[in-house]
Amino acid sequence: MTRRSFDTQMILHHRREAVPNDRLAHLIKDARRALVRSLQMRLAAHKVSFGHWAFLRILWERDGYTQRELSERAGVMEPTTYAALKAMERLGYIVRRQMDGNRKKLFVFLTPKGRLLRTKLVPLAEAVNSAAIRGVSATDVDTARQVLLAIIANLAQDEEAHDKPMPSTRALAHLRRGDGCNASAPKLGSPSQRKVARKSR
Repeated sequence: MTRRSFDTQMILHHRREAVPNDRLAHLIKDARRALVRSLQMRLAAHKVSFGHWAFLRILWERDGYTQRELSERAGVMEPTTYAALKAMERLGYIVRRQMDGNRKKLFVFLTPKGRLLRTKLVPLAEAVNSAAIRGVSATDVDTARQVLLAIIANLAQDEEAHDKPMPSTRALAHLRRGDGCNASAPKLGSPSQRKVARKSR
């Protein structure tokens, strides 16, 4: 048994035996992880990063987006998009260029090499989907799809109902450290605080 297969069996045992009534969010997380790993395995055979897959999918449908637009559509932060686009440019999948005299923005376009990847990679994703629903009836697949769409819609409404927007990744990091949103604020017990305390004595 491979390590990957062992991990999967452990997850299944945990869900079915240890916590059969565990929260739906945990099941969705594990299902997503399994889908991602299955696709990663197939993409690796073509030396394509999973991180590039999300952007390629968007660009195959329509290119000419800015970096910010791609970030929004892929649901990732701009620094992540920037790093991925730099790598994809080195690999010859995309080019970035100005349009209509706009010198402030760069627009992302597929190269022939990047466009050709679609015929190689899309069947891999289709194979993952087929493997994932093996033995599941078409009715159950349709029900699962409707349930997931309802979850997405309900949580989108829930987010809109809150007055405060989702904090940025940086703001969340500061909150976890307990130092608010000021990255330069001295931490409790830091050398700068001890120096101030000594002067005040």
